[in-house]
Amino acid sequence: MKRILIIFTICLLTFSIVSSKSVTADKEKRKQKVRPGIEVLLKEEKDVLKGKKVGLITNPTGIDSKLTSIVDLLYDDPDIELTALYGPEHGVRGDAQAGASVEFYIDEKTGLPVYSLYGKTKKPTPEMLEGVEALVFDIQDVGTRYYTYIYTMAYAMEAAKENNIPFIVLDRPNPQGGISVDGPVLEPEFSSFVGLYPIPLKHGMTVGELATLFNKEFKIGADLKVIKMKGWKRSMDYDETGLPFVLPSPNMPTVSTTFVYPATGLIEGTNVSEGRGTTKPFELIGAPYINSDELAGKLNGLRLPGVKFRAASFTPSFSKYAGKLSHGVEIYVTDRDEFRAVPTGLHIIKTIHDLYPDDFEFLAANNFSLLIGNDWVRTMIKEGSSVNEIMKEYQPEQDAFKKVRAQYLLYK
Repeated sequence: MKRILIIFTICLLTFSIVSSKSVTADKEKRKQKVRPGIEVLLKEEKDVLKGKKVGLITNPTGIDSKLTSIVDLLYDDPDIELTALYGPEHGVRGDAQAGASVEFYIDEKTGLPVYSLYGKTKKPTPEMLEGVEALVFDIQDVGTRYYTYIYTMAYAMEAAKENNIPFIVLDRPNPQGGISVDGPVLEPEFSSFVGLYPIPLKHGMTVGELATLFNKEFKIGADLKVIKMKGWKRSMDYDETGLPFVLPSPNMPTVSTTFVYPATGLIEGTNVSEGRGTTKPFELIGAPYINSDELAGKLNGLRLPGVKFRAASFTPSFSKYAGKLSHGVEIYVTDRDEFRAVPTGLHIIKTIHDLYPDDFEFLAANNFSLLIGNDWVRTMIKEGSSVNEIMKEYQPEQDAFKKVRAQYLLYK
């Protein structure tokens, strides 16, 4: 009996040690690996802003690793004089829905003026920049061409150049990682605020890298400085950075959403719901005229890499089909490295187009063409071309962009 107790005690201790090591390993894995630009600025490069009146372009994603807002960090810093705030789409506090304009107001917490860079005025005017001696940009991007924050940055860079103000970008991770580049390169005649420059739909760059590319390739010529991150590698997706994720916009709630966005964001240009008004925007897609089991079966039958589809029904609370029962699929990315978002999105659209030709529509006013960056993809889908044929069409320009892009990569 005594021997049994001794053996039991030894086993218990061994289990305890192994469990302790496992917990320690999990904690190590969760430790912060990446220091964003704001932390590098304040600890190592604060001289860039010392003695200057600072204007700040940001939103709720402008935080440090402890979730402290950059607005508070700069406002409370005795060495920095924060004088004005500028908000992109959705506003500085992130409380405006997609497409909603935000008017000028005074920030309740700091008493600073807040200027909107979405709506009537997308580019800071000389009046907005009066007295500003350095303009700082700190916003989390999602890694997809049709997301307005990177064009807010570009317009602000132009304004900084025109008003002789240095422009500082505090870099942040691309949540989808920095390796994959995919999709058609935007054609200049389809330039808009959801696609200003000829870059692929999925660019695989950080905002700092994009700023350097925009500045030179598109001849902005601003006095630009990028405060690089520490510890970020191109192979990392956001979950591997150790940084907290703040939703960049009301319909971009999770890291998983950013991965499907290059695929299902294209659905905004059709009469299929992209899931706005549900708890899983861009991961749920559908319409009242779709048979969910039929669509899921067809899409799963394609055996697309890194993705599965579940038949799903939902009733959006706003946006397309608000209050109407809709049927479609929920998209599950099963392998982020294998998943190819742009071809997946094209397969989804083509499959719905082919299954429901009497109901499916591309929306008017070139909406889909602005998102995809050309008019020929829509034409090829209508004419019955395969997704592989579409991909072959855009591959040469994508390859050419990759060569240009390589000159502006700041991380390995």
